[in-house]
Amino acid sequence: MTTNPSPFIDGAWARPESAATIDVRSARTGQPIGSAVSASRADVDAAVAAARRAFDQPGGWAHWPAADRAAALDRLADALGKRAEQTVRLVSEQNGMPISVARQIEGQFPGALLSYYAGLVRSQETETSRPGMFGGTTRVHREPAGVIAAISPWNFPQTLAAQKYAPALAAGCTVVLKPAPETVLDTAAVGEAALEAGLPPGVLNIVPAEAEVSSYLVGHPGVDAVTFTGSTAIGKRIAAICGPLVRPVTLELGGRSAAVILDDADLDLGRAGEALFGSMIINNGQTCFLSTRILAPRSRYAEVVDTLAAFARSLTVGDPLDPETQIGPLVTQRRRDEVAAAVEKGVADGARLVAGGGYPADLTEGWYFQPTVLADVDNSWAIARDDIFGPVLTVTAYDDEDQAVALANDSDYGLAGTVWTADADRGLAVARRLRTGSVGVNGYLPDLGAPFGGVKHSGIGRELGPDGLAAYQRTKSIYQL
Repeated sequence: MTTNPSPFIDGAWARPESAATIDVRSARTGQPIGSAVSASRADVDAAVAAARRAFDQPGGWAHWPAADRAAALDRLADALGKRAEQTVRLVSEQNGMPISVARQIEGQFPGALLSYYAGLVRSQETETSRPGMFGGTTRVHREPAGVIAAISPWNFPQTLAAQKYAPALAAGCTVVLKPAPETVLDTAAVGEAALEAGLPPGVLNIVPAEAEVSSYLVGHPGVDAVTFTGSTAIGKRIAAICGPLVRPVTLELGGRSAAVILDDADLDLGRAGEALFGSMIINNGQTCFLSTRILAPRSRYAEVVDTLAAFARSLTVGDPLDPETQIGPLVTQRRRDEVAAAVEKGVADGARLVAGGGYPADLTEGWYFQPTVLADVDNSWAIARDDIFGPVLTVTAYDDEDQAVALANDSDYGLAGTVWTADADRGLAVARRLRTGSVGVNGYLPDLGAPFGGVKHSGIGRELGPDGLAAYQRTKSIYQL
């Protein structure tokens, strides 16, 4: 795998036009580990033009039979699978993801997504007929949306990129992928896999770039639609570019999801610890859907706080390349400092620190932060309302179920959430009352076959499942009278 990737355009690694680079540091040591050529506006022009040709030309990707596109996606899944171990090590080195998590998610989900959408597009009808309400027949025809600008984040760089290009390619679209600068090195595997899979030139292009060139891609006249995963602040900027262009955009943004712990919940860590880890702190808290805002019944408040404090202290913090590590470093020093500042402000506002709250004394290199629990948090404080994006849990008391639902919904975000209870029907009833795009009962695990996305400041549109494919398709009604 190339260690200093350049833009991948029209089926080849482009020769850099300038000496500008994106330098990448190891999250575990803070030391430089590689660099990538930073794409220029000219590179973006070339990538969009290549994607446009591959989409528009007679016999091009958009016109391939669905079965042929699906077969190409299966080959791409196989090619990525061959590179999985090297890729997951690069991801862990760059963003601090524990390698045990990276192997499960970054190593497996991209191939699973490609295979899922290959199967879905094989079985989907391109055109259906409906009786016309006023006589005749109406044919509803599905066609690919066009050239897609896909901007992926650093926290799950392989999975969330595939979450965009897998359904887009399955639909017959062509893609210009812009990876995050913090984790640009592992995207070389995607270009190499595309070559091995025999994707036609221009179908999938990759342009590593910083913010200014990313904005240029979003507003490029040759782009038909945009998809972005990342912070709400950047999502708003992208929406501001797409709005005047009347350009479709899918935004999967931040979250500050609530975990509603009901008064009958099982809090035994031996039984619930794995579910708590996956839904509250996985990937060092650098996960958009995590339930980091804990709502606890006042009748069991002390027990909840003590359980979460014990849970946080039990987690193994260390080298992300060690399979025993559960919590690795944060992606950058700036990110760690922002998390530390948020915790400091929370304590200043009146929160009670019951676990963590600082830098591990035995880890002097890299950007580590202890798993942290803050109790007695008011839902109006910044620590409860801001997207912290680190290993920080807050605990807020409630008096009854209605207040718990009101507190959960009192947020600018609405991406995910969890409900914890011994009564499945009660859990479903509370889940239905939460104003959020997804909810887990006694745990949280996104389903590749179900829609995922947020409401309010957590985004627009849906990814995954058939809805994720539909986002890259347009329907045309043909009336036969």
